[in-house]
Amino acid sequence: MMDILKLIVFLPLFGSLFAALFRKSQLVTTAGIGISAVLSWYVFLTFSENYHLSLFPLFSLSVLKVNWAISVDALSSLMLIVITTVSLVVHLYSIGYMEHDKGKSRFFSYLSLFTFCMIVLVVSDNFVQLFFGWEGVGLCSYLLIGFWFQKYSANNAAIKAFVVNRVGDFALLIGIFLIYYTFHSLKFTEVFDTADLLGAQNIRVFCCEFKIIHIICILLFIGCMGKSAQLGLHVWLPDAMEGPTPVSALIHAATMVTAGIFLIAKCSPLFELSNVARELIVIVGALTAFFAATVAITQNDIKKIIAYSTCSQLGYMFMACGLSAYNVAIFHLMTHAFFKALLFLGAGNVIHAMHHEQNIQKMGNCWKKIPCTYALMWIGSLALSGIFPFAGFYSKDLIIEHAYSTDSFAFVISLVVAFFTAFYSWRLLLLVFHSQKQSKINIHEAPKIMLIPLLILAFGSVFSGVWGANILNITSNAFWKSSLMVIDEHGVHNFFIKLLPTLASLSGIALAYLIYQYQVIRQIKSKFLLKFLQNKWYFDEVYEFVIIAPIRFISRLLWKFDVKAIDSFGPNGVVRLVNECSKSSIKLQTGYIFDYAFIMFVTLIIGALYIIGIK
Repeated sequence: MMDILKLIVFLPLFGSLFAALFRKSQLVTTAGIGISAVLSWYVFLTFSENYHLSLFPLFSLSVLKVNWAISVDALSSLMLIVITTVSLVVHLYSIGYMEHDKGKSRFFSYLSLFTFCMIVLVVSDNFVQLFFGWEGVGLCSYLLIGFWFQKYSANNAAIKAFVVNRVGDFALLIGIFLIYYTFHSLKFTEVFDTADLLGAQNIRVFCCEFKIIHIICILLFIGCMGKSAQLGLHVWLPDAMEGPTPVSALIHAATMVTAGIFLIAKCSPLFELSNVARELIVIVGALTAFFAATVAITQNDIKKIIAYSTCSQLGYMFMACGLSAYNVAIFHLMTHAFFKALLFLGAGNVIHAMHHEQNIQKMGNCWKKIPCTYALMWIGSLALSGIFPFAGFYSKDLIIEHAYSTDSFAFVISLVVAFFTAFYSWRLLLLVFHSQKQSKINIHEAPKIMLIPLLILAFGSVFSGVWGANILNITSNAFWKSSLMVIDEHGVHNFFIKLLPTLASLSGIALAYLIYQYQVIRQIKSKFLLKFLQNKWYFDEVYEFVIIAPIRFISRLLWKFDVKAIDSFGPNGVVRLVNECSKSSIKLQTGYIFDYAFIMFVTLIIGALYIIGIK
């Protein structure tokens, strides 16, 4: 088993190195990911006990020793199948999507490296290794978002994603420092075992005392906010759509954005000790879900609609974590990975068919020309909307039911978001496939290599929910084997409460049909509200005014001070002094031998007189 675990982890790395060194390497990298995926499924299906393998020391100090290890528990084994399966599908899809791109070897190298870093993150047994994987994922996302570096917008998007994530990563790093300060260890097992006792200590912050466990959990959560695009640190997400579509599917479905959910679930023994952090998580998650859903209903870029949908669904997952339903959050993470990757790759097929057009207002009436993509997009949308018997029905509805039992604010928000989710999903379907606009371009179905991966994801979008809920019993403590905290479900819900999410989704679908198909109801007339939503609640503009503009102003002042003061009197002043001295000394150089002889004679006389005077 240990050799299998090594192959799962390191095959993507070898594939990445191979792709970086050789051309036409996509088959090798895809085969490596495929083997890793098959082995991950084997480990998951035969899992009975935790596996731990220490590979080599990362560093060894007198006060701290950290090893690079492979540690697999029930949570890690589930994450492995999600990561490797979606990554395999994206690799297969990319063979067709990137067929004519000159940089496809570089692209596949980045994809495999991304997968390796995410695997390292989920199989780590300590916070240091987790942070290495965390930063590796951030670096690879920067490389993939800016893959088409010839595009100015792609470069800007990559830099924006990198910088915004550094804010969250800085908080995560401070949280890790505090964990070591408190527990004198960075191993998950040692930290969690002593959390009850040592986490009750107080720490002084700005002349006030707080429980150190609250500070640690809040810092960890801020780190998760950056990676998982929660409200405030979400601004990089829509810009990340500048990367190739397979990148969007990989980053926003199964890997980078779910890292935050994984970290909170992994650290659930810590978060259960901090009611303050959990309440904050619920509030931020609920507001993020609502914010992203309202923005998605007014976007016209097909990829950005799905991106905001991801942001909204991540808000659901954070709500579940804040409600102590960590198992339900991971369940939704799994189902979401399938149907969201399906929607992104389906959007890629639409963009491919429309000759790289992404504005849904310029599409329409094409369902007969791309019937396979059309049917697959329907499956993804039904799963996203939580319609029975698709995957989203089983996982998202569980979150809403938990919210009903524990938090009325989260319950109301989750129902409203369910309505908006169905609405913008069908707005996309109707405008792309059924509007009466006739496209003048020749629309064609995607090749088989770009359809087969979608069929795999469609299978997961239909059956992963019932498989997880009824066969694996994924919400039970027996399944997780203490890899995360499982809190008993609160109360028994009546049939009406269970029906409410479906009614909200069906209402959203009906409203979309009335507006965009039958034109019975007019669209939003309020220009202010429409502009407010289209401009994403003006977060970018506020950040530009409050943070970026002042920093730019101060930077220019410091630059002028540096040039006119420090450089002028420092290095430039020294240069001027040397030049002036050189010009003065040049005047002594006449070029006549008798002048030099006279100076030497005078110098000797003066020297002799000086010596005589001393004696």
